[in-house]
Amino acid sequence: MERRSLLRGIAGIAGTAGAGGLAGVGVPAAAQAAGPAGMPTYTYLRDALKTPLRYNPTGEFIFPCIRGVYDKVSGARSRYYLYYAPHEKPGGICVAGADSLNGPFSEYANNPIIDNVLPSTTVSHVSSPHVTWDAATKQFFLYFHGENTTTRVARSSDGLAFTDETPILSTRLVPGLTETSYARVFEHVIPGRGNKYAMVYMGVLAGRRRIYHGWSPNGWDQWQFAQTPLVNPEPDGLTDISGASLVFRNSTVYVAYHGNDGKMRITEVGPGLDRETHLGVFHSPMASDNGRAAAPSFGTDGGVQYMFYEAGPRLSARICIARAN
Repeated sequence: MERRSLLRGIAGIAGTAGAGGLAGVGVPAAAQAAGPAGMPTYTYLRDALKTPLRYNPTGEFIFPCIRGVYDKVSGARSRYYLYYAPHEKPGGICVAGADSLNGPFSEYANNPIIDNVLPSTTVSHVSSPHVTWDAATKQFFLYFHGENTTTRVARSSDGLAFTDETPILSTRLVPGLTETSYARVFEHVIPGRGNKYAMVYMGVLAGRRRIYHGWSPNGWDQWQFAQTPLVNPEPDGLTDISGASLVFRNSTVYVAYHGNDGKMRITEVGPGLDRETHLGVFHSPMASDNGRAAAPSFGTDGGVQYMFYEAGPRLSARICIARAN
């Protein structure tokens, strides 16, 4: 299939997402067959965060990232950590914990764990946290942006205290882009690239938001970035797409993302991240979402699939939990 083919269809049905964002098993066939690529039907369960929150500078939160830490951190405060952030100034990377993906999640007392005063500079805001566990170094890598033109990484052994903030992506590395942000990183080998980790992120080209990708041998440095988009909005009939996440199922690779119409879609990019097969909408906003569902992060707990996402208009968004039927 050619890199820019715009075929549409439904992929075969197989295993689906796990708590670290990777494949799991034991999902009922009915749930598997619910949508494009066998994505399940998700139903709103509850807002993710117990309120009121101690740290709430702007009244809005975006870009959830759910991670199981019970098998990685001795004496972890909870089985699962939920990372999130405000977007408006000053932002701030936050974390909350719960012992089940059902939630609700309790705010960590020392939020924000990263603020806009960084070791090397002060930025207007920091936001869009995504955390990956690096088994080789037994550390969590936290990716975030600040400003919108720069994606950064920091590391931690406990998932709470992060150090060594380092810029890894900026607009100067991909000519034509005016923003490089909202990155998520996954362990995935792209054939022929000599990498271990793959990144998807939002780049703004000629005023339109598109999905781009990069790769690294270790997730920390030596990053390389494709110079052309991985997924474009036009085949979906949209002007802008963002909040991308890699999804591994059906022995292939997809990108799940949201569009400017408030719906979430899925596109097959293949193991080589060299296809663009748009499969359509896998989740539309529910009544409780106030017209917008965005930035999905997937997990499985006890064989049940969950989706954490931001709901509502961007400047008043909140974090919600949905559960597969």
